[in-house]
Amino acid sequence: MSERIVIKEGLSLDADELQERFIRSSGPGGQNVNKVSTAVELRFDVRNSPSLPAYIKANLRRQAAHLMTQEGELVMQVQTHRTQARNREEAIERLVALIEKAAYRPKRRIATKPTKASKQRRMDSKTKRGTIKKLRSSKSYD
Repeated sequence: MSERIVIKEGLSLDADELQERFIRSSGPGGQNVNKVSTAVELRFDVRNSPSLPAYIKANLRRQAAHLMTQEGELVMQVQTHRTQARNREEAIERLVALIEKAAYRPKRRIATKPTKASKQRRMDSKTKRGTIKKLRSSKSYD
């Protein structure tokens, strides 16, 4: 049995669903950057993943559209560290964070009515405020 990547309680990915490819990093790094392929390109087929429910797939397509291909594959490149292992770990951490964010379901708001006491307090404050404004007027009654 292959390794599982735990996203949260009750949700995990099979490690076989991820494809990794190590490529050369760009930017500064001296001689090492030209010799060693330390950057990782992580690919995850969101559309055909059996591990994710439909609502998470839909949220991922919406939230991470800039990382998705037309075929529904999420492509992520990480080159922030000098070692393959650390770049690989960070790529998986980023993927887990994306899926956690997509898995969040906001609580459904239940509409409630104001209580009789709160309605009365509101009306009392409006009456009081109106009285104060009326007293401010410069009309004189002779």
